[in-house]
Order: sequence, then structure tokens, then C-alpha cells
Amino acid sequence: MTPDSALLDRALLAARVAADAAGNIIRHYWRSGVEVVTKSDDTPVTVADREAELAIRDILTEALPEAGIYGEEFGVDGGDREFLWLVDPLDGTKSFVRRTPFFSTQIALMWRGELVLGVSSAPVYGETMWAVRGGGAYLDGERVRVADTTQMAQASVSTGNVKTMTGDARWAALGQLIRDSNRIRGYGDFCHYHLLARGALDLVIESDVNILDIAALAVIVNEAGGVFTDLNGQAPGLETRSVLASVPGLHAEALRRFSSATISR
Repeated sequence: MTPDSALLDRALLAARVAADAAGNIIRHYWRSGVEVVTKSDDTPVTVADREAELAIRDILTEALPEAGIYGEEFGVDGGDREFLWLVDPLDGTKSFVRRTPFFSTQIALMWRGELVLGVSSAPVYGETMWAVRGGGAYLDGERVRVADTTQMAQASVSTGNVKTMTGDARWAALGQLIRDSNRIRGYGDFCHYHLLARGALDLVIESDVNILDIAALAVIVNEAGGVFTDLNGQAPGLETRSVLASVPGLHAEALRRFSSATISR
């Protein structure tokens, strides 16, 4: 069972319009500069984050008033509804304030606890991806698909934030996986998921994420033919804190490596 296709079409259009509106705000502050404030969790926030989220909320609420919204800057409104928007208006604020173009706007739609739509827009980097469950994944209007890699020795691997892995047995498992792979990179943020979805990368590993960071990207990777779980093999949900995303031919092997490491702790 899935939501009405006409509703999803309307939601996708709204999410893309909202991402464009946020991008205009973000590009303005990218050019002009902005003051940085440190939040209670020691992460940075700027007026660009907040203005972008307000713009997104206005557009999404008008387009789909029956949906709740969970946003990075202004919290949850209507979190018990059948539909829930998940919004990170400026994912990668640390990159933004350090003048590194690896940041993005992330908008996803959850229906009855399942992710069904995602838009990932990188306004300065210069690309947007989107997907609706059952409809494929797209990069700037062109359909994309993951690679057909099946051997770890051929794999290109990227890591994001893996700080907590350094304190347990998964760190050794990651080291062995890297030794067995073809090449290792650390693109991070939206970038390595975009690369995975369009066939330029084979495996993404992160141990320190928030669902708002990766909800839209999970839909995109899945619709591009990939597999997207946490490091325990569970589908992404509101409590997800890690990622193991890959081409189909590598996911089971990578999951086995990390599961064995976790069990042996």
C-alpha cells in the first residue's frame, strides 16, 4: 500500500519548489557572509539556516496541510500525523561557515513511518537529486542508477562522520574493509550519496548522523537501485544514527563485517 500518486506528485513539486526557495536564501548569505551562533549541542547555526527553514515550512504547509513537519531549527509540528515532512534546511552548516561548498537542503516525506519522497539540493555545489518511492531517482531531471559492482576489491568507498566507530570493534572492521577495497575517499555530507546514486561510488559508511541528514538521501539511493540501512541492517527511521548504503552486490558483505564486529565487542 502506498499514498495516492497524485498526492505524491503534488508533494514532490512542493518539495522541489521549497528547496529552490531555500537555495536562493542560502546563496544570498553565501555571498554576503553571516554571523554564526553556537547551539546548545555545540553545533553552529546561522540566519541562513533559520530563514531557509521558515521558507520551506511555508511552502510545504500550503501544499500539504495535512502533513506535520519536523525541522532541524524549529522542531516538530504535528508529529503524530500520517504524513510527516523531515527538513534540514542547511545540512552541513560547518562547511557553509568555513566556505566549503559541501552543504545542502534536505527535504523528505514520511508516510506512516516509511520514507516515500526525497529532495536533496546542493545550491552552491550545483546539483539537485530527487526521488519518489517506486518512481526512480533523478539528477537534474536525468534518471540515475547505482553501479553494478559486486566485488569489494573493485569498490570505491566513502566515509562521512565515523567518530564513534573509533571507540569499538567496528573501527578494525572498517580498516579491514578499506584494505580490501579498491579506493577510499571521504566525500561526506550529501556528496557521497549523490555519487553512489549515480554510479560513481559503491559504498558509504557513517556512524554519526541524524535522520534529518539522510532521510531524503535514503529514498534517492533506494530508488536508484541501491540498498540503504544503518550499520545494523535496519531501514532508516526517526532514531537512525548510522548508515551503510551501497550497491546491491556489496551490502550483505559489508553488513556481515560490521555485524560481526559489533557482536564481538
